[in-house]
Amino acid sequence: MYKVKVDNVSKIYDINRNRIQKVLSLISFGWLYKAKPFYALRDINFEVHAGDSVGILGLNGSGKTTLSDLIAEATVPSKGNIHINGRTSLIAISAGLNNELTGEENIRIKCLMHGLSEKDINDRYDDILKFSELGDFIKQPIKSYSSGMRSRLGFAIAIHTDPDILIVDEALSVGDETFANKCIDRMRDFQAQGKTIFFVSHATGQIRQFCNKAVWVQYGEMKQFGDMQDVVKSYAEFVGQYKNLTRDEQIEYKDKMVAEQMAKSQRLVLPKEKINMLSVAVGSGLFLLMVLGILIQVFTVFN
Repeated sequence: MYKVKVDNVSKIYDINRNRIQKVLSLISFGWLYKAKPFYALRDINFEVHAGDSVGILGLNGSGKTTLSDLIAEATVPSKGNIHINGRTSLIAISAGLNNELTGEENIRIKCLMHGLSEKDINDRYDDILKFSELGDFIKQPIKSYSSGMRSRLGFAIAIHTDPDILIVDEALSVGDETFANKCIDRMRDFQAQGKTIFFVSHATGQIRQFCNKAVWVQYGEMKQFGDMQDVVKSYAEFVGQYKNLTRDEQIEYKDKMVAEQMAKSQRLVLPKEKINMLSVAVGSGLFLLMVLGILIQVFTVFN
């Protein structure tokens, strides 16, 4: 029985939505506005089981964080479905933290959001504070925290809500190595309990020592999924070739991949969009003719 099943999932954003275009979309019912869809993820399929630890790999901008947000139910797919058996918890820098509230207030609010009672929160509060190592800073607003401090607090809260599925998105890439190792040790405890973990990281070394499966996301598409050793080997070879490029060649490669991603996005939705736009235009034209006819009749009656 799967723990998480990602079934033909796509996430689409309209990258054409500035303020003026939003207004046009509202007042013209789409007649004067044309969407510019972008597939951040397209047709992703895989499933994992209880006890699996899955590394999520990919260059910056490839869709790793979008995928982790979907699994964490922080956002919903535009197409397809994600089936989750259990309760998820996302650990990412500032994920779900309110900058205007203190660390203590954030602990209480996030724990309430995870279904803990006031008694549960009070019972776990000291353990959360001790794990975070924030000391008196827990009384300060989150907006005064460094990225490392935010990560500490987010991780400390998440592991004490006892989730079935833990999603860690680059949260260990900031802060000191000692704290990162402590987090790894706690995640190993989760593994021993048979919990499922998704681990987003650029550090293939950490994924090698921690994960048994991996998924490689390449500019919105799933390049490879399966045994960690196989996926990491392929990804490491790719990264090695990428790093051998000059800085200008790397930029050129990224620009090319993003352009291809944009082109695929347009091709995937353009035929349907053309039909919809034609329907709207015809419908709007008929409506305007009807209004014009009524105005002519009114003008004739009063003259």
